[in-house]
Amino acid sequence: MIGRKRFSAFWRGDVSATEETRTLRRWLLQIAAGGLALGTAGPVPNQASAKETSESLPEIPAGRTHVLESTKDTVSMGVLDPSRAAALTIDSGDIVHYPHTWTVWGNEARYGLSFEDREPIRKRYPTGPYSNVGPIAVRGTEPGDVLEMRWLRLYPIDWGWNSFPLGVGALPRDFDKPYVHYFRFDKERRSALFVSGITIPLAPFQDIAALQPAHDKPVSGILAGPYGGNLALAQMVVGTSLLLPVQRSGGLFWTSGSVAAQGDGVVDQTGIETAMEDMRIQFVLHKNVPLDGPMVETPTHWIGFGFADSLDAALVACLRGMIKWTSRTTKLDPRDIYPLCSMAASFRVTQYSDQTGSVYSSVPPRAVHCMLPKGIFPPDLRATMSQAARSA
Repeated sequence: MIGRKRFSAFWRGDVSATEETRTLRRWLLQIAAGGLALGTAGPVPNQASAKETSESLPEIPAGRTHVLESTKDTVSMGVLDPSRAAALTIDSGDIVHYPHTWTVWGNEARYGLSFEDREPIRKRYPTGPYSNVGPIAVRGTEPGDVLEMRWLRLYPIDWGWNSFPLGVGALPRDFDKPYVHYFRFDKERRSALFVSGITIPLAPFQDIAALQPAHDKPVSGILAGPYGGNLALAQMVVGTSLLLPVQRSGGLFWTSGSVAAQGDGVVDQTGIETAMEDMRIQFVLHKNVPLDGPMVETPTHWIGFGFADSLDAALVACLRGMIKWTSRTTKLDPRDIYPLCSMAASFRVTQYSDQTGSVYSSVPPRAVHCMLPKGIFPPDLRATMSQAARSA
């Protein structure tokens, strides 16, 4: 066995290693890059069913790696700003390395600030809290195409927080005092202690992942829609892919809102908010692919979204979208997809968060996502779906 300190060192690549540890490191890096699914290296005890089948995402050759620092020139505060020129222009297959992304409010969020000290900072950013970094343009990208973002590395800083001002979340009037709680993460960024010895496992992801919408007005990062935006999807971790329909030439991808851990629903309006010490995304262009809204692929599921003013309407929108997309990619009759979703898919509340007492004028839509398990489909049909998701 490898000790914890030595494991961290060889993961970074700064110590000599035996062939065994080199093999293990290659395997772990493949997992981080989405090239190898957990569970494929050997039998996993107590595998529940075919619904939990885990498989690799399609391999995409990597191109050049570019670095995008978060600076005043590359961060748009609160909004996705259509007047901003591309911070980077890259080719399909290239990787963007984002070192040291910003916390919310222009990187002014700091560990240990009291709620009273945070409030004046929050009010300085009425367009929204998010430090949106970008945009990234991909050469040859045009409306009607799909951009795929592959999450290769999401390594947070060593701290985060959960908070709710009065008047926000699913229970905006149930509490008489605002709340903020700070966390220190363990060295490997795997867990954080909460109250009374409760341990929260970490699963970092980006709350905001968006392509610039087609119109010429700035769009709050709080919002979400066909272009992506405030997706708040806790399943969009390392080893998964986000596919978005392109709205403008170049695509123009923005991201922000780093989260170390979050449950479905994000009911108090925050998870464990943080920033990324090291984030890497691969961008892949797919030409002339029909897609109406965000779609996420994990090693085990396809995940679609519905957005609306109410959860009822969001569920209906999500269901209709999944029927349309699944029918196209499988060539099955929509009348069969409807009961399939009822029997085998899971519809979950993605986000339920009022902003009635907030300084922000934008209110996130209610959101529902559908978890469609890959394991219910035979291997040849799974392969067909994956190909159809990326080609007309």
